[in-house]
Amino acid sequence: MNVIAFLIPVALLLGLGGLAAFFWSMKSGQFEDMDGAANRILIDDEEDS
Repeated sequence: MNVIAFLIPVALLLGLGGLAAFFWSMKSGQFEDMDGAANRILIDDEEDS
């Protein structure tokens, strides 16, 4: 029973850490260009000589 009293706060802290990381990534613009990386792989940057 003592293990549950230890694991519940640890689970809440991990959840809050994940939520904080999600909000940080939203604020820093990680999700603004979702298609850009997928399209850049299709563009050929090398010019034929």
